[in-house]
Amino acid sequence: MFSSLSVRNYRLFLIGQIVSNIGTWAQSTAQDWLVLSLTGSATAVGVTVALQSLPMLCFGLYGGVFVDRWNKRRTLLATQAWLALTALTLATLIFSGEVQVWHVWLAAFVVGLTTVVDNPARQAFVSEIVDNSQLQNAVSLDAANFQFARLLGPALAGVMLASTNAGTAFLLNGLSFVAPLAGLMLMRASELHCVERTSRTKGQLREVLRYVAGRSDLLWTLVLVGLVGTFGFNFPVYLSAFADDVFHTGVGSYSLFNTMMGVGSLAGALIAARRGSAVKRVVVGSAFAFGATEVVASAAPSQWLFTLFTALIGLFGVTINVTANTCVQTGTAPAMRGRVMALYMVVFLGSSPIGAPMAGWIADAYGARVALAVGGGISAAAAIGIGFVLSRASRPRQGADGFGNHPDAQSVQH
Repeated sequence: MFSSLSVRNYRLFLIGQIVSNIGTWAQSTAQDWLVLSLTGSATAVGVTVALQSLPMLCFGLYGGVFVDRWNKRRTLLATQAWLALTALTLATLIFSGEVQVWHVWLAAFVVGLTTVVDNPARQAFVSEIVDNSQLQNAVSLDAANFQFARLLGPALAGVMLASTNAGTAFLLNGLSFVAPLAGLMLMRASELHCVERTSRTKGQLREVLRYVAGRSDLLWTLVLVGLVGTFGFNFPVYLSAFADDVFHTGVGSYSLFNTMMGVGSLAGALIAARRGSAVKRVVVGSAFAFGATEVVASAAPSQWLFTLFTALIGLFGVTINVTANTCVQTGTAPAMRGRVMALYMVVFLGSSPIGAPMAGWIADAYGARVALAVGGGISAAAAIGIGFVLSRASRPRQGADGFGNHPDAQSVQH
């Protein structure tokens, strides 16, 4: 389960990410509740999520081109420092009492612009820290640390919101970036599996699109991830609306929902870390289970039952992410990995500008239960449809894993 921790550079990377992710989750929880407090609107929360994700949708592929051209370690040093500065700036506005919702929206957009480069760089950098035999384990542990932070971050945010204000959470996040910055600087460059950087040429965006279009295993995985991300992963909207409008229990319940989702997500990530390899059957099956659980959770008659369902949603959700992430990384040629992972982040995170405002509008107009049921139903239907397409596409092929994963997936034909 923890084999990749034998690599010193990965230990430094993981420790830094754990500390930073705790701050990120604390800020995310505080940010959603701050917007809801300032506006009283679930739609405004959806707009915040959309603004943070919009840059990924618009510029994500350009971020992947940049990542393939430049040193990923130095790139991460720059992006992590900028994220820290953004959090500290908003903390100052909150403590001064001058914060307005447009400040939060602007900060969310700036964070989104930074993650256009930061996310694909972090995803692709893992494959330079460990070798391919350890990649599934490293990706799973990275997801597990993110979910472990999800346990602590919302809980800390709940305490801070109850005792002080949202500014404390933003301050915590800003200071937490010291850990990943220190970890990156302490890494031994000689032990990294550096990939030859791509030279600056024309047509590099078209090249990655042609590459993915010619690989049905990558293409349909990305389509499924995009549909589930668009309609099912709007948790800031769903959970804040259930806490505020359905159960009328406030920020304490919202923090509890996030924490329990983190419990399930951590369990799912650790289970994935024990799995020897990633296959499409797991991606499709977990996507269906994720959607079906959201539909059932939407009808939960009591808060305690809904809280239990959030843990299951977290478990299936992180299984989709970890398994799809690993399938895409291990099935992509190293020279294309930054751009393909940028495309992965575009369809997964960049879908929020479409899904989050839509989910917020449904929640405001028809209620949180209907919004969650619609998102889950679409996710489950997408899993059934794409699973059927993948199973039919793989029938004529020999040597695949049952869903079109050929053993020679690392090869590239130009």
